[in-house]
Amino acid sequence: MRTTNKYIAVAVGLGLVTLSACGSSSDSAGGDSKTVTLVSHDSWAVSKSVIAEFEKKSGYQVKVLEDGDAGQAVNKAILTKDNPQGDVFFGVDNTLLSRALDNDLFQSYEAKGADQIKPEYRVDEDEHRVTPVDTGDICVNYDKAYFSKHKLTPPTSFDDLIKPAYKNLLVTENASTSSPGLGFLLGTAAKYGDDGWQDYWKKLKANGVKVVDGWEQAYNEEFSGSAGGKKAKADRPLVVSYASSPPAEVIYADPKPATAPTGVATGTCFRQVEYAGLLSNAGNTEGGKALLDFMLTKTFQDDMPLNMFVYPVREGAQVPEEFTKYGPQAEDPETMDPAKIADNRDDWVKSWTSLVLK
Repeated sequence: MRTTNKYIAVAVGLGLVTLSACGSSSDSAGGDSKTVTLVSHDSWAVSKSVIAEFEKKSGYQVKVLEDGDAGQAVNKAILTKDNPQGDVFFGVDNTLLSRALDNDLFQSYEAKGADQIKPEYRVDEDEHRVTPVDTGDICVNYDKAYFSKHKLTPPTSFDDLIKPAYKNLLVTENASTSSPGLGFLLGTAAKYGDDGWQDYWKKLKANGVKVVDGWEQAYNEEFSGSAGGKKAKADRPLVVSYASSPPAEVIYADPKPATAPTGVATGTCFRQVEYAGLLSNAGNTEGGKALLDFMLTKTFQDDMPLNMFVYPVREGAQVPEEFTKYGPQAEDPETMDPAKIADNRDDWVKSWTSLVLK
């Protein structure tokens, strides 16, 4: 889901840790009961002090295997489920959840603290195969300087994006290869319905939307409002990203600007939720359970926002001032039942590919 490491390559020097490992469970979790291995997409990040607290209290050493973007990591985990690479998988979101559950990727475990998860984020409560960990909104971001310079009002809704005033301004990610790209597609399906989303995309294509493979290219190479985009002399002032992207642009800028250089079109948001689960055939199930428990503690939940630029799911967890000021959650985001996503996702992506990429 997240793209934290692409925002903040310097973050390791600021006290964040993104551990990496290679090999299978046979030489990590399975071979050493004092090591618990977490498999994740590339945007796992946590403060060193927080990991140190878990390791001290639990007695387990944490090893992290980062395995590409969310879709790639989920697919690889499914292919290796009989001999998993680790004990816990983090980063499957509501757009891909059914794929993981249908393929029996996880075993049942109700994490301690699950009763503290906000009700709107709870799923699979009969079997407890996954634990909600964080949430965020996929939204169109805009370059404030571009719209000010051209005396053009930034778009605020899906409908705005197909207006002539915004022709050739938007870049999005491929829905078949990118988590935010898929989320944006699902947002349009939720907004316009089964019968209307394809017509919307025909209009969006006619209005010059550009599609690239993934978030890093879209945000850091094509979007004129990001720090990376400025260096690349990007020329697209609209991009599909996250509501938490503007805070990142402020926090990691040097010098820090008084206001965020980018804004969010709040009427284009789709709510995303990320989950973690105990992998089937995990070599260290007790260590995996301990790690899942820890992910729901207030310590971990308070630490997430400024590391992975996501919102906590635990009641009472702290949200940084920078989030409420520069990247608040959408008040009325598009949402979709995971069961409906499961029933339609593959067909929608196939239709989208034929419609937009051909």
